[in-house]
Amino acid sequence: MQHAKFRLIKFTPFPFIFLFMMSYHHAPHSVDLIIYNGHIYTVDSAFRVVQAMAIVQGKILATGTDQQILQQYTAPKKIDLQGKFVYPGFIDAHAHFYAYALSLLSVDLTGTKTWEEVLQRLQAFARQHPEGWLLGRGWDQNDWPGQQFPDRAELDRLFPDRPVLLTRVDGHAAIANGAALRQAGIRPGDTIEGGLFMSRNGCLTGVLIDNAVERVARMVPSLNDSLKVQALQEAEKRCFTVGLTTVADCGLPKHTIDFLDSLQRAGQLRVRIYAMASDDPENYAYYLKHGPYQTDRMHVCAFKLYADGALGSRGACLLEPYSDQPGWYGFLLKDKAYFDSIAHLLIHSPFQMCTHAIGDSANRVILQIYASVLKPGNDRRWRIEHAQVVHPDDIHLFGDYAIIPSVQPTHATSDMYWAGERLGVQRLHYAYAFQDLLRQNGWIPLGTDFPVEDIDPRKTFYAAIFRQDANGYPPGGFQPENALTREQALCGMTIWAARAQLEDAEKGSLEPGKFADFVVMDQDLMHAKPYQVLQSKVLATFIAGQQVFPDELAKTTK
Repeated sequence: MQHAKFRLIKFTPFPFIFLFMMSYHHAPHSVDLIIYNGHIYTVDSAFRVVQAMAIVQGKILATGTDQQILQQYTAPKKIDLQGKFVYPGFIDAHAHFYAYALSLLSVDLTGTKTWEEVLQRLQAFARQHPEGWLLGRGWDQNDWPGQQFPDRAELDRLFPDRPVLLTRVDGHAAIANGAALRQAGIRPGDTIEGGLFMSRNGCLTGVLIDNAVERVARMVPSLNDSLKVQALQEAEKRCFTVGLTTVADCGLPKHTIDFLDSLQRAGQLRVRIYAMASDDPENYAYYLKHGPYQTDRMHVCAFKLYADGALGSRGACLLEPYSDQPGWYGFLLKDKAYFDSIAHLLIHSPFQMCTHAIGDSANRVILQIYASVLKPGNDRRWRIEHAQVVHPDDIHLFGDYAIIPSVQPTHATSDMYWAGERLGVQRLHYAYAFQDLLRQNGWIPLGTDFPVEDIDPRKTFYAAIFRQDANGYPPGGFQPENALTREQALCGMTIWAARAQLEDAEKGSLEPGKFADFVVMDQDLMHAKPYQVLQSKVLATFIAGQQVFPDELAKTTK
């Protein structure tokens, strides 16, 4: 057959071959979607900006000029971007998506200016929800006059028999009333490793720090699945509204990962999730036996550990005492030997080790443990989550052993009002040092830690570059020498976030072969003025070429 085919071609008249080949060459290929007439930031290695993109079966087939794409491809659906701006779908490199969803079912205490305002919101919520535990999240005593932790006395008066648990904004502290403490069996004088039951004059104040919170939280009855689904879908909707297409969910038990995976498989949840398995025996037993798990929507290839607590609740572990609490250093949540044992366990597996470390002592401990098992130049992408206060003598370990600092720019602009009181001038200078950290490996992933901070990646971008709050404070920015450039910030929210999740071959930039996850905005983030960044609008969000956030662009669909 090959010989016959050769003879047929050999004797075919040349003009016919020429016309056949030319018509074949110019026949446009059919794809599912074409977007054109835009400014598309590909965030590839050259940081190219193109006009158009062809998408087929959920992935990018080609990018280029309008002329190139429209001549070479045809599609049943075309979107004229009318000069709008396109970016890779935003990736939050460190968040708590599941916890955020459940928080939507409780009272929102973010932005409260006094303890009295917390109580008012709680009472209003209680009237609408007259039964069961009263749960809330988001209070921050640093925003109140005097900046003192609250006391449970008024909670006990208002709710003598109904359990109350109100979690601080950072998730590393909470206050419980007497009914909740009784259910948990907590008494004055009780102690716990890696936590505190705060007391005054021999009486429990109700304030719980770090591991102490779990003693009460585990008493809260589980929600039914239908309520969870509603909350998760609302959380997903909010993510899509701000352009998030992938979120890292940092620290989940296996049953929660399985639940999220089942919803994704059933089409009830569309957001992509990079799930870090929490630090518990069930997760180690299962995942170390079966290996990483990955679908188009779910990826489990990491374990999340906690070295210390948070700076705001003074649980972060420092090398020297807190400047505003002499003699107090904070604490590690577990013994050093424990973290060392997990590092030696995971180094023989394909899993990442991702450890929360805020204070300079906690960062030193984890960096040294990582360095003891990692080799220079490795590509394991082990991470330190937050890397908030790193002593100058230790920062080189990130670069020496390719350890990834995963940071949250809005933490800097939220903490800047009081962080100096905790740390003092000298230590504050090497806190939130994003540019210094970036230089260690040449890249850095960015997240929000929501619901600790707002989920909006526009605020991440703004805080990373301008190091100011929404009112432009402080003039010139908070420690501006550690501000990121616009290009670095965008990379941190896209391709570098994907790289930190071992997913840069499939997402994070708009290149052929990668998922068609992208966001359409009305502003050019690379050139917008500071106020325009925060005022910019997400017009559309797409995952795998499917629009998941409705927008005005539907009018231009042809």
